[in-house]
Amino acid sequence: MMVDEKLARIRSRTSNIQRYRRLLKTELTEIERCFVLKRLSEEQDALAKLTDETFPLPIGPSRSEKTITASL
Repeated sequence: MMVDEKLARIRSRTSNIQRYRRLLKTELTEIERCFVLKRLSEEQDALAKLTDETFPLPIGPSRSEKTITASL
């Protein structure tokens, strides 16, 4: 996959994440909220994987370090 295509996919994933976050600020049924949260999580995981593939050099703390820090 070429860099331009990867960057386009990163933009798309980022857009989806922003859209799901906006949706979570609205009134949703419990089923809708669960669906949006699931999709948000999937998009965030896909974005993390894609950015790791696109930019293999670590620029900041890794995703796992952030998770460990956030859980403390």
